[in-house]
This record gives sequence, structure tokens and C-alpha cells, in this order.
Amino acid sequence: MPVEPPDHRVERALRRAGAEVVAGVDEVGRGAWAGPVTVCAAVTGLRRPPQGLTDSKLLTPRRRSELAPLLAEWVTAHALGHASALECDELGMTAALRLAAVRALEALPVRPDAVILDGKHDYLGGPWRVRTVIKGDQSCVSVAAASVLAKVQRDGMMAGLGPDFPAFAFEDNAGYPSPVHRAALAELGPTPHHRLSWSYLDDLPAWRHLRTSRSRDDSEQLSLGF
Repeated sequence: MPVEPPDHRVERALRRAGAEVVAGVDEVGRGAWAGPVTVCAAVTGLRRPPQGLTDSKLLTPRRRSELAPLLAEWVTAHALGHASALECDELGMTAALRLAAVRALEALPVRPDAVILDGKHDYLGGPWRVRTVIKGDQSCVSVAAASVLAKVQRDGMMAGLGPDFPAFAFEDNAGYPSPVHRAALAELGPTPHHRLSWSYLDDLPAWRHLRTSRSRDDSEQLSLGF
């Protein structure tokens, strides 16, 4: 069944409630073994978005790459924030997401009066005024724009690591689990860009001694037996 394109219903409702500036926020990299978690905050106004905008996961890499520069010109403002693999290890994923989101929001040229956060869990919290929307990256224009911009930015960052770590094929898997990534980990061990508190290290006898203390979000992690 075709997915309905995102619209401005939530943005309009927040404006009617008094929010002049509304930012959509989405993240990418939560489930990766390597690399940062990246958050984009996008302020879009109420204009018609570029054709084909939807959740980045529903778009091909080529279409995402085509849309990203159009979106960067179309949005009123956007900014990105990152939390490094080390910060994900030290803080746990929820706190790392909040750190990346705050970095993105504070980098906007104007402070949002309200934030639309994809999902059902408010990992941002006060003092931000947050509206959570399940599948917001499919239903809200500003969140969909943020999802594409975040995905393209992070994928580009991971592809940039590819020449330094060719066995891991970061340009193909962006640090997420894949057979090539798993084989490289088993043979070579983690790179400086891997999250060392994650449970995949339990499945690597030669490298499990490198695992740091378990983060509070360990239950969400994927082992090598994914």
C-alpha cells in the first residue's frame, strides 16, 4: 500500500498553539556498530516540499542524494549535530541522542518554539517543547526533511572513512551490521570508530577484552548473530 506523502498538519497545529518557529528532528545511526549518531533539525515553514519527500529509509540512496541539495535550499534553516562513538559508549544511546539533538537545535540561526520529534520517546526533554509523532518521518514534512538530510550527511561521513578501513566497506554499510562488516570485525577487530560498549564484541573471542562497560541501552544493540 503506497505511503501517503508527509504534510504540515502537526506543524500547523503547533503554530495555532502559539509556536512561531517549529523544527522537525530526526536521527540516524542509532543501530550502527561504528560511527556517530547524527541528528538533523529542520525548519521548513509551510511551503510545498520537493516532490518525492518521505522518510529517508523509503528512498533509494540515489534519490536521497538527489533530494538532499534540493532540501538544503528549500528549508528555512537546518543544522546537524553528532555524538561520536566514544560519546555513545560513555553516555549511553539515549543521552548521546539528546546531546546530538541539542547540538543541532542550538546550531539553528533561531531557537525553535516547538520541536517535532520522530518516534514515541522524548529523548530530548526540557527546556524544549516537544511533540513526539510515531512515524513522523513519514507524516510530517519537517521531520521527513530532517531524516533525509541526516541520512545523507552521515552516510557521506562514513563513506569518507572507507579508504582508511577498506575491509569494513563503510561506504556500503555506513557502519551498520552487514556480512562484510562482521567478517572484517572478526578478522581485524574494531577500528577507532567502533562503539566498544556494544554487545557484538561478546561474539568476538579475540577482541571481547576490548569491550567497555555496558551502556544503559544494551538491550537495543545487535550482536554478531543478528
